[in-house]
Amino acid sequence: MTNDFDHVARIQQAWARERPDLDVSPLGVIGRLHRLAGHLTERLCVVYRQYGLGEGDFDVLAALRRAGAPYERAPGQLAAHTMVTTGAMTKRVDRLEHAGLVTRRRSASDGRGRVVALTRAGRQLFDQAFTEHVANERRLLDGLTPEQAAQLESLLTTWLACFEAPRPAKLDDRGRFLP
Repeated sequence: MTNDFDHVARIQQAWARERPDLDVSPLGVIGRLHRLAGHLTERLCVVYRQYGLGEGDFDVLAALRRAGAPYERAPGQLAAHTMVTTGAMTKRVDRLEHAGLVTRRRSASDGRGRVVALTRAGRQLFDQAFTEHVANERRLLDGLTPEQAAQLESLLTTWLACFEAPRPAKLDDRGRFLP
């Protein structure tokens, strides 16, 4: 349902007036998604800050926690699982190590490589933060019915697939599927 008086609708109306030769209807979807992303990020970061984390810190801890026991990954794997550069990953890991949430050590399988692992304190903090994060995401979806949320998820999944090529399944050294 479109609110004819929302910010994006006003922009569309102005462009339709100024550039009647263009179909500005895509602004309705893209503009609202862009604005929504800003609101969502702002509200997600509130929870991260409650635990002394930034968005990137939370992302690194989540990638380690999702790895399963022993909750560790090589820095390159962390970068791939968080979609950041290795340089940015180094800064994040430095910050988390300084806070006592992760440790770095030499890889047992590759003496030249390094491994980043969650500490006990890091896992405890992340598990608490993640519990609140999921509850926060539930609250953020409260404006939609369960059916609307499922429909939106389906639409976004279909659309996102247009941008992200499927990756072939990869296994870790224990034969488990990597995310």
